[in-house]
Amino acid sequence: SRKWPSPPSANMAAYDKRRAAAAAGPGLPGSGLAEPPHAPLESEAEFLLRAGVTAMVREALLKVLEARPEEPVSFLADYFERLVLGGPAAPGQAAAELPGPPQRLARALWYVRLAHHSHRTAFDSNAAAAYEVLGCGSGRRRRAGVDGRSYSELLRLICQHGAAPAEAAAALLARVRCRDHEAVPFDVFRYGVLTCFVLLEFTAKADALFGVLAGGRGAADGRVCQAVLRALEEALGNGHCAVPGRYLEAGSKLGPDGLALAMDRALRERKLHSSMSREEFLKRATALFVAKVKPVE
Repeated sequence: SRKWPSPPSANMAAYDKRRAAAAAGPGLPGSGLAEPPHAPLESEAEFLLRAGVTAMVREALLKVLEARPEEPVSFLADYFERLVLGGPAAPGQAAAELPGPPQRLARALWYVRLAHHSHRTAFDSNAAAAYEVLGCGSGRRRRAGVDGRSYSELLRLICQHGAAPAEAAAALLARVRCRDHEAVPFDVFRYGVLTCFVLLEFTAKADALFGVLAGGRGAADGRVCQAVLRALEEALGNGHCAVPGRYLEAGSKLGPDGLALAMDRALRERKLHSSMSREEFLKRATALFVAKVKPVE
């Protein structure tokens, strides 16, 4: 009778059996003992668990969800870079282990810049993390809360990372800073940090507005700039506001029609034609904003 070939699965099983026997070898020469069989290869899941990758990635994802940064990929890159470098500034490490004020300030600045202030939940969470970092001393010099020196220094660093005029930044810090020896409550801390970020965004919007007025040139018509600044001042309103972010909504009160009318009236005025530079326009616009900021008492 004709003998049919074995199915492929049977051939593969026999091949694997012969390969395993060949790999095991005849045993140790002269010992009479066979070599122990090789340990089975661990699965992908077992390898990830043993190497700690699963827990590491889970922790990173939790950090992303907690901080909700504007650029999650950059956040993860920075997270893993600091994790590889080690040291006290790695995200997720206890703030009390940070060695000194410069490192604590850098970590606090990193936290408050993670999410835009319009994402209130994420911004408040990151502000709380920054507050905790600054409020923990090292070694025996532990303290609860943030002192005025660290708070003011953080505000100064925030303003340095933006394009706000130096005069406006200095005037704003004079309104929201605390004395060096004072204990800064969290609500004051959050208010100061938020106000600095709103100043930076207000400056960016004013700069974009000047770009429209100048039409790509280095200077704009002074009459038109003055009309726009007056309209902006009216939109900001009178008195102080406890919510700095609302001043960013003032641009919507201007409206394209009202702004166009103000510019048209300015052009009709028979005054000596003058020009205004970008620096001068930003200086005056940000001064209007700072004048409306409620001082910290």
